[in-house]
Amino acid sequence: MKKSAALHADFQPSNFTFRDLKKVEEILSRYPKGKQRSAVMPLLDLAQRQVGEDGAKASPPYGGWIPRAAMDEIARIIDVPPIKVYEVATFYSMYNLAPVGKYLVQMCTTTPCMLCGSGDIVKACEEKLGIHAGQTTQDGLFTLMEVECLGACVNAPMIQVNDDYFEDLTPDSTRQLLDDLTHGRTSSHGSLKGRKGSMALSGPTTLQDKAKKIGVV
Repeated sequence: MKKSAALHADFQPSNFTFRDLKKVEEILSRYPKGKQRSAVMPLLDLAQRQVGEDGAKASPPYGGWIPRAAMDEIARIIDVPPIKVYEVATFYSMYNLAPVGKYLVQMCTTTPCMLCGSGDIVKACEEKLGIHAGQTTQDGLFTLMEVECLGACVNAPMIQVNDDYFEDLTPDSTRQLLDDLTHGRTSSHGSLKGRKGSMALSGPTTLQDKAKKIGVV
């Protein structure tokens, strides 16, 4: 599901300035002289995270997204026409171009997750939060998004909340996760069934001695 882009909406701020200029310089230093346009993606990510930091302190809260003013500032920094930055930002779904909730809940419904019950996970999220995919709760805490494969197929079904993966979900564990986030409780990420990495639920089937030695089992 493509995230919305509203470059001329009323919620767009008139200007944007990076706070961490040392980080901007560090990002630019990763690329050869004259190739600074390659920094567009990490600079977009930096802008999104800065907005998210501000949003976490706001009332109501909101999550990280990239205003048009931030894209224009990035274009100025890397010396390209703004359209070149817009092209990248609108292509990749990891960049949010409109406000989202403090917790962006991305629900994978691609084939492996679907076969493992992602439809029940989507239903649990929508019923718990009272919204549908593409919508944000009135308190600004949650945005639901239906997405394609997030690469954790072995531990399906799963969702991504901001930067964290939550795997091996059931409707009950999904509802508990959302309840924990609502009340500011810390939730451990990864497999919610206690699986280590992508090993079988019954434990490792190979290299068992080494697994025991490093405390995996």
